[in-house]
Order: sequence, then structure tokens, then C-alpha cells
Amino acid sequence: MKIIYNNGQVGEIENAEEELHILRHSAAHIMAQAIKRLYPQADFAYGPANEKGFYYDVDFGDTKISDEDLPKIEEEMRKIIKENLPIKPFVLPREEAIKLMQERGEKYKVEHIGDLAPDAVISFYQQGEYIDMCVGPHLTYTKALKAFKLLGLSGAYWKNDSNNRMLTRIKGTAFKTAQELEAYMAELKEAELRDHRRIGREMSLFMTDDLVGKGLPMFLPKGYIVWQELENYIKEKERALGYQHVLTPCVGTVDLYRTSGHWEHYKNNMFPAMEVEGESFVLRPMNCPHHMMIYANRAHSYRDLPIRIGEIAHDFRFEASGTLKGIERGRHFCQNDAHLFVTPSQIKDEVSKVVDLIFDVYKDFGITNYRCVLSLRDPEDKVKYHQDDEMWNKAESALREVLTQLGIDFTEEIGEAAFYGPKLDVNVKPAIGAEITLSTCQLDFCLPAKFDLKYTDSDGERKTPVVLHRAILGSLDRFMAYIIEETKGKFPVWLAPTQVKVLRVSERFSEYSEKVYDALVAAGIRAELDDRNEKIGYMIREAQVVDRVPYMIIIGQKEVDEGNISIRLRDNTETVTMNVDEFIEKVQGEIRNRK
Repeated sequence: MKIIYNNGQVGEIENAEEELHILRHSAAHIMAQAIKRLYPQADFAYGPANEKGFYYDVDFGDTKISDEDLPKIEEEMRKIIKENLPIKPFVLPREEAIKLMQERGEKYKVEHIGDLAPDAVISFYQQGEYIDMCVGPHLTYTKALKAFKLLGLSGAYWKNDSNNRMLTRIKGTAFKTAQELEAYMAELKEAELRDHRRIGREMSLFMTDDLVGKGLPMFLPKGYIVWQELENYIKEKERALGYQHVLTPCVGTVDLYRTSGHWEHYKNNMFPAMEVEGESFVLRPMNCPHHMMIYANRAHSYRDLPIRIGEIAHDFRFEASGTLKGIERGRHFCQNDAHLFVTPSQIKDEVSKVVDLIFDVYKDFGITNYRCVLSLRDPEDKVKYHQDDEMWNKAESALREVLTQLGIDFTEEIGEAAFYGPKLDVNVKPAIGAEITLSTCQLDFCLPAKFDLKYTDSDGERKTPVVLHRAILGSLDRFMAYIIEETKGKFPVWLAPTQVKVLRVSERFSEYSEKVYDALVAAGIRAELDDRNEKIGYMIREAQVVDRVPYMIIIGQKEVDEGNISIRLRDNTETVTMNVDEFIEKVQGEIRNRK
């Protein structure tokens, strides 16, 4: 692919990733030109390419545009492509660049130039009547853009500052060929079908409301059933491994987080402090400081260790509004958190047990597409990380050695550690979208020292324990979102909010339907009786497609006469006849075994 640099030189690009980036960057310029033709008053801010496509932030003044306007912009882009305009670079000194942008009414570009160095030479690219400030490189002609699609609109503050004007962000994507674009659009369609926010609305699992607050999801009765089942599942696993569960408050004093170091290293991700009776309190972003204080509550001997403190803990982090995504990423979430207080000699065994627990859970949920990452600090970052080279070298070497001895395949990533220590992250590749971190195990020599935690060793000396921070499901919220998208809301029987739905063919069969329903409930099965006067076909489709119920029992004359039930599976059009007791035993077995 031929490209042109801002110095006017033409070159060839063979790197596929770089080629795609340049293609998309040029598409952003062509889109901006189309917008300017259709909306002459439009004023442009930033318009970069990214890993998913491209976007441009635009100030349309008093004009309101919607998704319905995108086809019109696409059509104008096609005209520009057909015109096969040459894309030509040129450079200007700072003052001339400002004058050009002022003449063209580009106030955001003028402000952007003002942020650059005084001696900066500014480069521009021109195609036809359109001029854009850009470092390039770009395509040489507009006709080289073969396949693109505009994807939607959103809001974006100028310079990502809520004190500035809200702009309209128009998003799109581009590929080298129409076939690649078609495959990507099919992937987006599949992502939409799996989106846990859409499924959550359809199944009445959770809701959000801006009056409550952005990023503060509320679980509805059916969603809370799923949430509780996940809680019960992981607590049962942990209890079998000697964990002791606690309950700690959702707030703490600022002094608590000063002691832990979060106030210094994590303050920007925390909600602002609240002043009450002369003390400053914050909503907690994580639970380790509280668990440190529980450990410090009494004296410990080496015989007590390891101590494993677990909690399904409510945490709060001030995430930017643009990053919020249903229950996958919110400002309130519940961590499947635990802190293991161990002696140095116990590190290997306890890390091994944590890893075994992670993979045991993944086996239960059929999670096979994952990779392990040893997340290390960036030694050059003097702000994010606690500064203690000796501690970091010791902790990173210890965790690397343990993972190697356990035979775990892992890669290393610089700059991804917690501020207090290195960690093992298990990154899972979901059916749609980029990989996510579900599980983590962090090795911490830092916080125990900060809180002056001690135990009496076998030689009678007072020593500082090592702490493992670990989360298996990550947060219950994110894990639930992951399971919703993996299954498209078709939960396994043990996790399904409604496990069986009883549907009667007509009102004449109400008595027998209620008898079957009562038997199911008495057996501990989550059942619903649909006694509406609707057509049976409609009720079956609703149970299958919307509620995604694993089992439907259909009651008609035949079932009443024979004293049996007809069972229809969620993903099947055929029915199976069975007696009630036999069916109850079958479902109970699936629930008990978490099949």
C-alpha cells in the first residue's frame, strides 16, 4: 500500500497492523471532509485511528445529529472516494498554522496548536477543499479506501474534561477489503446478541438509572438469584480450603488509606472524601486495609499461619463515565476477595493452592481459553508504585520462581503490577471482544510492613508475614457479565434464575398445573407457573427466547389423563414425557452436581 509522509515522501507499507492504522486514519479525514460538506458549521477536535477503527469528535453547534444521519455521511464519503482526490501534505511554522486554522474557523485546532511547543512545525494534509492538521502518514489518494462503515455516535468532552464542551463522537471502522469488513460487522452483530446489558434487560436481571447514579447497577430479583448462586458456589469452594469469611464496612478513614498507600497511589480512582465529625472517610476501593486490621486484631504465632480471610466485599471506584459498561465495569462492584497471611516458607504452597482453585473453577465453568501473565512494575514509574527496589526485586523473583516451579506457562508484562507488589493475572478470552482479567493472585511484602503486622516465629522472634491478595471470580458482577455473554443468557440449570416453567394449554388444566408447580417448589426447584390466558405457542417462545428457561413443562389433556408431564428443553422443539417425581429427581441432580 502506498502512503505519503508529512515531508512529502511516498513509501510502501507491508506491516499489516500499521497499514490498517493508516487506512483508518485516512478514513477519519475522509469522514471529516464529508461532514464539512454536509454541515459547514462543523468544528473538528480530535480524529484518531484506534485498534477498533477510528473516530472524530465534532462540534456541530446548535445542529443535532443522530444515527439516522450516518448513511448520509457515508454516501458523501463514497463520493469523495470516487473523486479520487490526491492527499497532499504540507508544513507551516506555528504562527502561520494558527492563522490558517483561524481563517478556516477551526477553534479546537487553534487551541491544540497552543498546547504544542513554541518552536513546533505543524504538518497538515489536504484532500480537495479539506485541510486537516495531522502528523500522518496517510493514503496517497482517497480512492485507496475500499471498505468502511460508520458505527454510531456518543458524547465526548473536549480534552476529556467534563468542564469543557460536550462534543459528538462519530465512530467508524475501515478494512483493506470488503470481505474483512463484512466479517467484522458479523462479529459486531454477534457481540450485540451476546451483550450482557441487552440480555440483562430482556431477562430482568439488573437495571441502572441515572437518578441512582451512573455505574451503580441494581440487581433485580432474578439477577440477584444468579448473583447469590455464584456467591454460594465460591464460598463453598473456599470453606473447603480453610478460608474464614468476614464482613467489613464499605467505608474507611482517609488515615487507613494513607497507611496502606492507596491515598498516595490510588486516590484518583477513589470517590472524594466525606467529612464527618472532624474525620475524613472514603468509600473503599478495595478491602486489603480492612483485612490487615482484622489480622492485627490479635497476636499470632507461626502455628496460626496460613490465615485465609475471605469476603464478598462491596467496593467503589470512580471510573470515568465513558468506560462504564453494565455490570462488567461499574462504580460499585463486589469482589470475590481474600487475603492469605503466610510465612515466607508457605508462599509456594499457598500460591499453588490458589492456582489450583482458579483452574478448578475454570473447569466447572468450561473456561479453556485463557493465558497467565506475570505482571511486574515499571521501575521508571516513580508515581504509580511504592518505591522500594529491594522489596520489588525480592517479590518479583519470588513469584516468578514459584510460577516456574509450578510449571505454569506465563508471559511477563511490565507496568501491570499493583502498586504494592507483582501479581499473577489470568486473562480470559471471551466469545466476543478483547480478553479480560478474571482471576488474580498478588504477592505483597509491602502492606504487612506498612501496617506493622507480626507473628511470633518458632525461634521466638517477631516477624512480618507475607500477604497473598487473590480473587478467583474477580468481581461477582464482572464474572456474571462474562457468563451471560458466554451463554447468551442460557444459564446452566443450577445457575438459572427460573429453572422450570409450567405452561398450561388452557384454563381447564389449572388444577393439575398448580399441583405440578407446588411439587417442584416443595422440592427446592425454582419454578414459575404461567397461568395467563395466552396461546401455548406464545408462552413457549417467551420462555425459550426471552426468559431462556432450561425446562418447560406443558400441561394439556393428555398429561392430565395420564398423570404425567411433557417436558420441552430450552434448545429443542421436541417434548419428552416423564412422571413428576422422575423429573424432580433429574433436575435436583443437575442442581446438586452443578452440571
